[in-house]
Amino acid sequence: MTNFINKGEKSRMLPDILAPAGNKASFLAALAAGADAVYCGLKKFSARMESKNFTIEQLAYLTELAHSKNVKVFIALNSIIKQDELDALGKKLFQLNKLVKPDALIIQDLSLIQLARQTGFSGKIHLSTLTHSGYSKAFSLVLKKLGVSRIVLPRELNIDEIKTLALSCPDGLDLEVFIHGALCYGISGRCYWSSYLGGKSSLRGRCVQPCRRFYTQLDQTKRFFSCMDLSIDVLTKVLLPIEKVRTWKIEGRKKGPHYVYYTVKAYQILRDRGNDPKMKKEALNLLSRALGRTDTHYNFLPQRPQSPVNVKTQTGSGLFIGRISGSYKKPYLITREDLLPRDALRQGYEDDVNHAIIRVNRYVPKKGRLYLKPILGKRSTNRIPVFLVDRRENELERMLSDLEGELEKTNKKPEVFEHFKAKFPSKSKSKSKLHEISIYKKPVKKIQQNQTGYWLSPENAKILNSISENLSAKLWWWLSPNVWPDEEKEINQLIRFVIKKGSINFILNSPWQIAFFKDKKNLNLWAGPFCNIINVIAVETLASIGFSGAVISPELCGNDYLKLPKKSPLPLGIVISAHWPLCISKILSENLKTDIPFTSPKKEYALIKKYKSEVWVYPNWNLDISSKKTALHKAGYSMFLHILEPDLQSMPFRKRPGLWNWNLELQ
Repeated sequence: MTNFINKGEKSRMLPDILAPAGNKASFLAALAAGADAVYCGLKKFSARMESKNFTIEQLAYLTELAHSKNVKVFIALNSIIKQDELDALGKKLFQLNKLVKPDALIIQDLSLIQLARQTGFSGKIHLSTLTHSGYSKAFSLVLKKLGVSRIVLPRELNIDEIKTLALSCPDGLDLEVFIHGALCYGISGRCYWSSYLGGKSSLRGRCVQPCRRFYTQLDQTKRFFSCMDLSIDVLTKVLLPIEKVRTWKIEGRKKGPHYVYYTVKAYQILRDRGNDPKMKKEALNLLSRALGRTDTHYNFLPQRPQSPVNVKTQTGSGLFIGRISGSYKKPYLITREDLLPRDALRQGYEDDVNHAIIRVNRYVPKKGRLYLKPILGKRSTNRIPVFLVDRRENELERMLSDLEGELEKTNKKPEVFEHFKAKFPSKSKSKSKLHEISIYKKPVKKIQQNQTGYWLSPENAKILNSISENLSAKLWWWLSPNVWPDEEKEINQLIRFVIKKGSINFILNSPWQIAFFKDKKNLNLWAGPFCNIINVIAVETLASIGFSGAVISPELCGNDYLKLPKKSPLPLGIVISAHWPLCISKILSENLKTDIPFTSPKKEYALIKKYKSEVWVYPNWNLDISSKKTALHKAGYSMFLHILEPDLQSMPFRKRPGLWNWNLELQ
């Protein structure tokens, strides 16, 4: 049955509740709870590779069952895709289209748009929040040029910004908003912390969560970057009237069926019966027992923002049920909750030496005693905390068992053996002059031909009032990686101003920033490194919307870099040296100071700089592959970038090779 909301004499459909599923039990729990849609990922090419995920065959059965219940299925292929993975991904897309027939793909990498078309994919395309496309200038571009039908908005937006964006959202495009689940410290698509420390990229679902660890600044050692969970809970009532917000999204593909069932049921109640005080209380009780982290409204209410970092609050997932007592040889727990057989408990935190997952094998009543295994290497239990992280109630188990029975009755799917090979673009025959550009945040005394670039800002734009139009045409303007709704007007005015003064060279750090440029023919527009481009089909998509060249993501390894220019339809650039950030965020703990170094558990220094509403986290060593310039130029790169941050003097820099993943295989 389709649910509707009445609005005077007008009625419209209620927003869908979109549930996460990282394994079969969670998928079935979403169906049992009555979710309107489920999103899940494959064993590869997903931004949540730590969850179990699904094979094509499993998805075929599960999607058939979901569709029989009028539940939509979205496949999250929201990883950036390396060049040598394109054929394999194309085959997966082909099989998805033939066997699974999902309702939509959630994507980050621009190559997926063309690959989906090549395979004849018949579903819709949704842009992941990792694409950072949540500003009005992007909307018409992604709809008309790329055929995208939905944008997943950044978690950082408040309700006023969401309302403003909804008003400018054209017909044929709708919006999806996160309402519950884990918060990353970094802005989605703008965190390189895990990759910079060892090749495990968050943009490829391999994040090792360095933000969850302890760090030390001055005399404090705290979890300065570990966020609580987002929970909009009762505030969803202000989302309800926004017609363009068609989907409420719950994060949690690494969570179990208990979490999925409880959160879906809670938000179903808040959507359908949120005006009933008794039902609202029931929904909040479900959320409190969903086994997530301590929660926050974050920035949702602009007049009452909440910091998602509280160093006094535990930010591990699960319901706190007590602390270990007794000796290290005979430890025990006096539980604050009834414990059921097969409950999963977490002893301590994941980065603790005494961390363990405990499976309960018998019923333990509230205030009952549960004996645990000896704690190795400890002479004291030190009152280690214990959390309930997953459970299987009898009623939920019965529902899952019934759905398992239905799943067995679904039609068998034939295996598809058709061959698929991705179609790569024809390489452009045009050659590009070599540019070696230094990008500065502040003006420098001497401007040299083809060598100077500035961040686009009101302060830097003023220099055009004192130089000739000829010199202005030699400058490069660097756009910030992130565009927030309240900045669009200023950015548009700055671009108009510098073009009027004769500027023609721009490096854009989001593909959608090209929508700020009306006349592209007379301009030299390059996609910057924060566009996270790592394959030539994505480059071809950039060419189709008006880009002149593309700077490849600095995450790749050397072998991958050297292959790309041979097949690229556009001139390519690369970051040769940079004060590259570990992370860009909009969160600053009140316990952490800017411009004062802090140290990691391995005694690596880092520093926070604040720019307007953002904070940038810099390590104390630079990206530097200048020793590879000859090989890169020979391979065909025609732009070398040096990105300079002059205000890091307070941090002691460490001499390191700075090769990032050059000698590693990007995971």
